[in-house]
Amino acid sequence: MLYDIWTVFWRDWVVLKRRMKKFILSRMVAPVLYLVAFGWGLGRSIDVGGGSYLDFLVPGILALNSMNISFNSIIPVHAERMYHKSLEEYIIAPICPGAFVIGKVLASVLRGLISSGIILVLAALFGAHFTVTPLFFAVLVINCIIFAEIGFWAAMVLNTYEEMGQVNTYVLLPMSFLCGTFFSTQALPEALRWLIEMLPLTHTSFLLRSLGSGGEASMSSMLVLTVYAVFCFLLGHRAFLRLRR
Repeated sequence: MLYDIWTVFWRDWVVLKRRMKKFILSRMVAPVLYLVAFGWGLGRSIDVGGGSYLDFLVPGILALNSMNISFNSIIPVHAERMYHKSLEEYIIAPICPGAFVIGKVLASVLRGLISSGIILVLAALFGAHFTVTPLFFAVLVINCIIFAEIGFWAAMVLNTYEEMGQVNTYVLLPMSFLCGTFFSTQALPEALRWLIEMLPLTHTSFLLRSLGSGGEASMSSMLVLTVYAVFCFLLGHRAFLRLRR
């Protein structure tokens, strides 16, 4: 199974390696805009009760960016299934279905982590203060895994690009702005806050912000993210198995 995972992952790595320069340059644009507009611009007039707003913002940008990159990096699987029909090669290949899912997810996780590394470098250049620990890195990885798995599941069950776009509109976009990325969820009405705090990106933002400032990780948030990761893998794996029948 490990060899099968490596084979699937290696194919995506070869494609990424050939486009690495373009990938890095394109992933610098949005973070720079966020850091300038919110960190330097709007952030100068915002009081977060200790520290600068830039320090508060960076973990949120990391959570937001790793979500979007991991999800969007796996969308080509949808084109392979619906338009190029190349997914059929994997379906009939003598590889474990779980290995295919894991290989594709890991390839998207790699893209998410490279993009996150770019943000960390840019944030340091902009003067942000944060601490990167192994647990901080682990939270980023889990967040990438969750949204790559969600993207894989969507690619397996949705039939058009328009439907894939609706996932961005109705799922990712609201989480991008409401899940503690740009402001604390404590500012939200209680009923809405209860709903928002059930979502995985909220727990990622909370954990990255706490760990980045030298605090401790919430075990309940870690548990929530782990449950999401396992559940989303099972969803994607089951959807892929249906295509093989």
